[in-house]
This record gives sequence, structure tokens and C-alpha cells, in this order.
Amino acid sequence: MQKTLLKQGKWPVLLFDELKDTLSAVHLWSQIIGKIRLRKMPWLNHSWHVTLYVTSQGLSSGSIPYEHGIFQMDFDFHQHLLIITTSTGKKETVELAPRTIADFYEEVMQKLKAIDISIDIYTIPSEMDGAVPFEEDHVQRPYDRQKMEDYWQALVRVHNVLTRFRSRFTGKCSPVHFFWGAFDLAVTRFSGREAPLHPGQAPNMPAEVMQESYSKEVSSCGFWPGSEQYPHVAFYSYCYPGNEMFGEQSVQPEAAFYSKEMGEYLLHYDVVQQADNPEEILLAFLQSAYEACANTANWDRKSLECDLSRFENEYGCFKQR
Repeated sequence: MQKTLLKQGKWPVLLFDELKDTLSAVHLWSQIIGKIRLRKMPWLNHSWHVTLYVTSQGLSSGSIPYEHGIFQMDFDFHQHLLIITTSTGKKETVELAPRTIADFYEEVMQKLKAIDISIDIYTIPSEMDGAVPFEEDHVQRPYDRQKMEDYWQALVRVHNVLTRFRSRFTGKCSPVHFFWGAFDLAVTRFSGREAPLHPGQAPNMPAEVMQESYSKEVSSCGFWPGSEQYPHVAFYSYCYPGNEMFGEQSVQPEAAFYSKEMGEYLLHYDVVQQADNPEEILLAFLQSAYEACANTANWDRKSLECDLSRFENEYGCFKQR
């Protein structure tokens, strides 16, 4: 039944308690791949050089430069493999299966060495309390292929909505990209103004990195699988710097709410998943939460926004002339 629903374009059912064990493993695997990308890529503002990207197979590092050309690391959630390829024609694979983080880390580093990619990374996971170095994490981790496929199919659908949402903004805007630190898919808009110094507080994250990431005023939104402290798969939207009026604004749909504890608007995934038109419900949340930020922070919306609706058909593509 689940496969049939996906073929019809429906969004998969996602429950935190059913996903958490598999995503815990994949989160740490993605940190290993992300840290490899971090070591090899030149710095790009707001740490955009470290992110992963949603693809038709799963999640990808994109092209990474190295001494012999470029290489790429792809999580393939059809075949359940990590696939490493190089511009010299070399290829290695690592199976995605129940295993320890230490075992996965060791095999990845061995496969990189086998295709002449030399690298050392900082092995303590980022943005995680009580983090254990990859090579010392010998706890057996489960991996449920169907649960991971379901979550990835949700990422695909969210990616497409975020891409549409991004097109409405002509100011500085991030790509739609996947941050392996918090394991969220995000897109960020910028007002063009400087922001006050960020406190720079995150586990195993240099303060300077956080401060550079939030050196400009932003409105950021995304998709997050939840945590033990907040066991809900959810969409979020926040602004930096915050202001007293931001959390008092009316945001669509009715089920969306402002969390004072987290400092952001939240919309649980199941509200979108069960809607007759999930894409439009999610777009309404993203747009109204952005407006809550832009209006209360006095952004110059006239110069930052655009309306491309006259060019689009129902699929978000340019009309044929």
C-alpha cells in the first residue's frame, strides 16, 4: 500500500518513533561524509560548502576537488549503498546496513585510500550532545531500508516545495541544501543587512563558525526529523535576529504554532502529509512565516521579492509561448 501511495504522488507517513533508530545511524554516516567534504572544499559563506544535496537516488556530496580531479560521494537509497566515484574513473561502494559507526567509518576511509584520496577529518560529531568519536562508536546501529526510503521520499517532496519557495525571492538566498549537523533540509533568505554577533553556541562547533553563519539577518526554514526532546517530524521557520513581535504573528495553516522554547514557528509533518494538497499547505506555511519575519524586522520586501506566477503552470515550469 505504501509503495502505491508513493507512485500516486502522495507523501509517505513518517512517525518519529519508527524512524529514529535508522535516522540516528544515517545522521552519523552523513556527518562522516560531510566532514570529508568540509576538509576538501574551499570555504563558502555561511558554511554552504559543507552541505549535501537531495538527488534522484538519495543524498550527494556533489563534486569535491582533490589532487587528481574531483570525486563525489552519494548515498543511494534505491540500492542502499554509499557510492564513491572519481573523475579518473575509479569507483568504490560501501553497503548501508545494520552496523557500528566505527565499522562504517573505517570502511569509508579504506575505500577512499584505495582510490587515491588521502584525507583526515575531525572525528567528533558536530551539533550533538555527548558525541562519541566515529572510530570509538562500537554500538550496533539498526538500519531499516523501508523507513529510510520513506524518509528520503519525503525529502524529495519537501525539496521540490522549497525550490518553488526559493524562486520567489530575488535577494541573496541559499541553495536548498541538507545540513548534516542538525540533519535538516533548509533554505535561507537574507535581508542584506548585518546582524548582531551571534552567541555561537552549539556542541562541538567553533563559535566563529556559528558567528559567521549568522553574520547577516536571515529568515530560514526547513524540514527536520525531530529529536528525543521534540519527538515530531516537523517543518520550521525562524528569523535571526529575533524580535518580540515575530512570534505573535498569524501564520498559516491553523495548525502551525510558535514555540517560545525553540524560538521558531513549527508545523508538524503529518498536517501536510494528510492534506488534500500538501504542496500548497506547506507553501502557505513557508510564505506566512517568512512574512512574519520580514514585516516585523522591516525588510525591504519590494526590492527583495518577485512574483513569477504569471510565468508558471501548475507544475512550476515556464509556460510555452
